[in-house]
Amino acid sequence: MNIDQFLELTKKRRSIRRFKPDPIPDEYIEKILEAARWAMSGANGQPWEFIVVKDEETKAKIAAARNEAQRLTIAMEASRMPEMRQPRYREMEHTIPKSILGDAPVIIVICGDPRTAQASVLSRLNDRRWVVDENIANTTQIIHLAAAACGLGSQWVTIDQLSETLIKPILGVPPILRLFSMAPIGYPAYEPKSPYRRELKEIVHYKKYDMTRYRSHEAVQDFIRDLREESKRAYPLKQG
Repeated sequence: MNIDQFLELTKKRRSIRRFKPDPIPDEYIEKILEAARWAMSGANGQPWEFIVVKDEETKAKIAAARNEAQRLTIAMEASRMPEMRQPRYREMEHTIPKSILGDAPVIIVICGDPRTAQASVLSRLNDRRWVVDENIANTTQIIHLAAAACGLGSQWVTIDQLSETLIKPILGVPPILRLFSMAPIGYPAYEPKSPYRRELKEIVHYKKYDMTRYRSHEAVQDFIRDLREESKRAYPLKQG
């Protein structure tokens, strides 16, 4: 693979929120996880472990647990200005959005072992939870790129603390391990549009920070408002 092919892959990756029911070949899942285990980690600590969930009953339980946790998220989003809310919460005060987890043929749950932080000197300088999260983010990104390489869609679903508490018993995860994120994977049920990205000239500096590109607080707020409008089209949660 050359750099142009890699760029094409990164642009091909999409966050997919509706999936076809078509099963995914086991070979694809194995290759995705094989790629994931080669992710970089501090001092090669390799904190990651993966739980592959295909069982419909288990997926339904995970979706229900996450929906329960999202009640708090809805309350938090409702406290923000409407134009600053995530699109799926824009006009929802007490309604839980439809979960994407049950639609996906496969969910990969990414776990992390905080004890592996001892491998890195960073554990002495930073919070060990942060060190492990940083490492697991690397393998999670590779999972999504590998899924795209297989012609599949995926979605990065963060597991917050409450969701973690509810989901751990469902999957029998030992207390010492952390649940970092979930990756529902499947064939997209719709054609995703190209996402918005800031131009290179806006984010790259040479030699030192170019203060002419510094964004004021107001500029960042305007950016987020515009981003929310732009991202509306990426949330086709309803069928049809």
